[in-house]
Amino acid sequence: MHFDQRTQQALRAVGLETDDLQTASDAVAEAVADDAAALESFFETHDTVYSDMDMAHSASDYPEHSVDYADITTHAAEMRGWLRFDTWGVYVEDGRILDAEDDYVELTLGPTINARVRFAAERETLR
Repeated sequence: MHFDQRTQQALRAVGLETDDLQTASDAVAEAVADDAAALESFFETHDTVYSDMDMAHSASDYPEHSVDYADITTHAAEMRGWLRFDTWGVYVEDGRILDAEDDYVELTLGPTINARVRFAAERETLR
């Protein structure tokens, strides 16, 4: 179960039983795994994506990135992995789908970026 002890105690205090907590924990883990698969699919589907990442050497407010791969794993409610572009890569965590129809996602990028970054299949989606 991924709920910490304080959360478990609070949920029990409002009337949830251990089986309810386990069911909720399993549902969260499944949702995280589904989102991780959708994020990997987003990056596998698009050879090029655009972001709102602040890049020192970019002439664009929404720089273009050539995607090599995304490898995202989960453990209970945690999501983390690696996003590789053509010339660089970055540790990622806590991703989510912002709009599946517009191919629009958000990830937290780790060291060197240290920010939440939105990615889209079309530059106009970020404007």
